[in-house]
Amino acid sequence: MPSPSALAPPLLLLAMPQVADPYFRKSVVLLLAHEEEGSFGFIVNRRTELKVAEILTDLKLAWGGDEGDLAQFGGPVQPQVGTVLYSGAGDELPPLEAATEIFPGVHLTQHLGELATLAGRPPHRFRLFLGYAGWGEGQLVTEILRNDWLIAPVDPDLIFGGTTEAVWEAAVTSVGVDPTTLPTWTASEPESPAN
Repeated sequence: MPSPSALAPPLLLLAMPQVADPYFRKSVVLLLAHEEEGSFGFIVNRRTELKVAEILTDLKLAWGGDEGDLAQFGGPVQPQVGTVLYSGAGDELPPLEAATEIFPGVHLTQHLGELATLAGRPPHRFRLFLGYAGWGEGQLVTEILRNDWLIAPVDPDLIFGGTTEAVWEAAVTSVGVDPTTLPTWTASEPESPAN
């Protein structure tokens, strides 16, 4: 496992069973930034009760996907802000200039014009996240040292897979760990280095 100070996003954070916070219990987080000032990412295995079509109607945009598609809960920070994560093959998508490729073939955008383009004919792998997960300076490293998170490589099949516990179990299994053997206790807080 990489040392917490050497985290190199993008990567997946897998909440250990002892994480009781309802936002993060058995969550899989796509970590996109980890710097001295803090870290951020998106919870990829939680849905909201809000339909993508209804959100887009409020923005006066048409939704070309399934009417029952739900927005994802990206995290508790700024839940009113939407971010689209998508992946398309070949000529499935027109070029989107404001989108950022976060790893090969997977892009992220908050641009309203690009949302309109994607929403009209959404790619097979499309997620609308509301909010994001954020950590302040040193907070994520402390949580990793406390054994609150396992670290896993990015896997688009997990990111765009189902939701809830099945994705968490698949992610934990992908790093060679049997989810049923994980402890539910929390390690003591790491001690501060002596001055």
